[in-house]
Amino acid sequence: MKKTVQHCVTFFGLGLLVVSLQGCQASFGLMNNKKSNTQAAQNTRSDGAFKPDKKKSAEIRVQIAAEYLRTGDVDAAKRALDEVFKETTRNARANMLMAVLLQQEGSPENVAKADEYFKRAISLDPDDAQTRNNYGRYLFQLGRYNDALSQLQVAGAKLGYDQRGLALENLGLTYIKLGDVPNAEKTFRQALQVNRNSAVSMLELAEIFYLRQQFAQANEMYGNYARVVGDNNQDARGLWVGIRVARANGDNMSKQVLVNQLRALFPNSQEYQRYLQLQYSTEAVWK
Repeated sequence: MKKTVQHCVTFFGLGLLVVSLQGCQASFGLMNNKKSNTQAAQNTRSDGAFKPDKKKSAEIRVQIAAEYLRTGDVDAAKRALDEVFKETTRNARANMLMAVLLQQEGSPENVAKADEYFKRAISLDPDDAQTRNNYGRYLFQLGRYNDALSQLQVAGAKLGYDQRGLALENLGLTYIKLGDVPNAEKTFRQALQVNRNSAVSMLELAEIFYLRQQFAQANEMYGNYARVVGDNNQDARGLWVGIRVARANGDNMSKQVLVNQLRALFPNSQEYQRYLQLQYSTEAVWK
């Protein structure tokens, strides 16, 4: 029986980590007696006991580590991965998970160590879009935006990758950091084609349209964003974009509702402090 286990580690937005596991799939086939006897000989020792299947054992430990990481138990995940590395350092998934684990732990020393594990994972499996996406987010968080761009471009172009929409969101955010607004807009539009409920893309496009003074388009995109996340579930950034879009479109009632939410929920945020600075400004665009 052949089992395959696939792990998926994905960053959302500005760093939320989700680890999903797809269950084992079993495939059965008929084998002739000669093949069965050969395999039996390969998997037994001279004393008749079964040899451990190192590759299968490593995959099981990787699966266990991924589950520990999903639940936030980084110490248990580290122990499981250490067991894998005792047998082999050439398991791409194990290297990717170790990189994510070190990044998630967050200390400067471990964050720095994560880089070598990401690089090793990519050298072992250059076509793995999940590793490219995770490495891109890692580089983004370090402020290495050009390096992040090259990784996220690969992940975002991987047709069939089940988290391609998220990779495109990350790519768009990287273009924003690099000041490349045209490519950012193009990428966020692509992300919406992949996932029509991409709240990140909606909010970023609303801001792009607002800064271009395309206020009607900004209002439509912000409205889509608010419907997806819920009027009462917006963060400070979302409320600040909404305030400026409502003001630009002369919707003073909506503007005041959003200001009240920002004041009540995020009184110490940079966004609310910026509102206090600009509230009497007559400039067409508040930045």
